Amino acid sequence: METTLKIGDQVNCKKFGSLKHDFVGTIEKIYDNSAMVSIDKFDKSDNVTVTDFHNRAIVRLGNMKKVSA
Repeated sequence: METTLKIGDQVNCKKFGSLKHDFVGTIEKIYDNSAMVSIDKFDKSDNVTVTDFHNRAIVRLGNMKKVSA
């Protein structure tokens, strides 16, 4: 688990649940083992799911990696 993640970081997140592709988001809130991520970039085929999620998702910290600058 990467502990250097903080609010405002842009991260690559692994697909989960009904999402069929990985996505890029921005951390809005950090919990003990997960974070709330605003979904910024995603595959067009996941549009309905992302809309259902209101463009946010709770993602395990181990399933995300900070986007390199």
